[in-house]
Amino acid sequence: MPSTHRPLEPICFASPRAGHSAMPPMPSRLVGRFALITGASSGIGRSVAERFAAEGATVALNYVGHEGAADEALAAASAASAEAGHGPKDHIAVAADVSNLLAVEAMFHTVLGTFGRLDILINNAGIQKQLASDRLDAAILDEVLRVNLVGAAYCAQLAIAHFLSQQRGGVIVSTSSVHQIIPKPGYLGYSLSKGGLGNLTRTLALEFADRGIRVNAVAPGAILTAMNDGWRHDERAKAAVERHIPMGRAGRPEEMAAIFAFLASDDASYITGQTIYGCGGLTLYGDFKQNWAS
Repeated sequence: MPSTHRPLEPICFASPRAGHSAMPPMPSRLVGRFALITGASSGIGRSVAERFAAEGATVALNYVGHEGAADEALAAASAASAEAGHGPKDHIAVAADVSNLLAVEAMFHTVLGTFGRLDILINNAGIQKQLASDRLDAAILDEVLRVNLVGAAYCAQLAIAHFLSQQRGGVIVSTSSVHQIIPKPGYLGYSLSKGGLGNLTRTLALEFADRGIRVNAVAPGAILTAMNDGWRHDERAKAAVERHIPMGRAGRPEEMAAIFAFLASDDASYITGQTIYGCGGLTLYGDFKQNWAS
């Protein structure tokens, strides 16, 4: 069934004042949409929540623990709505461990009970833990897979059930990683989970493409978030990381949020089953820039 989402609003570009460079205003592609963003208290998830709020959506920010961080993220989303001229919005924060099905069901009950509907699911919750591939550690493997992959499947199933019941279509975008296709030795669970997210995306996209439901993924590279605290605050370590990136720099969470906003909007109305790599060229195999192999 085709989506009945409201048409895109035109984007107007203001004329620059003398002495000022032209800056296009934030588009309003998500006005009237309701979005649930998992893992939204920090990092990419928080940036996505702010971007969606700035584009007119009403957002539910999922978090686990760190209630203070969730409150700050909620305040930031509210500020983004106001600054973009959308007025006060009834954004909410919802605590839930996405690896627990009962918690996910309770989260959806809260979100749907508050908003009355859901148009967009962002599967962003994720963790990374070191796990040697030759040493069995069932606890770590299970935890990473349950949060990163099984939790995303739980949320997707419930979102799709709601989309189908409302007969208005919907959008799911998951946070994958360049390690969806690039191996990550020493992080077996993480690599497995991101590879699985790629297949989850393609499977659901194919299954529901003719019912107005689009399913895509964003695969970040080296992004300046807390997950990369091991190097982002150390200039020497950061430089060592950035030497491997063809664009020569790490990415910002706001840059990832822009990709999510595009995929969630009607600008991407004919895109499904795809993973967009926001990685500064990491997936281009930068070592081959020098023609050492020929």
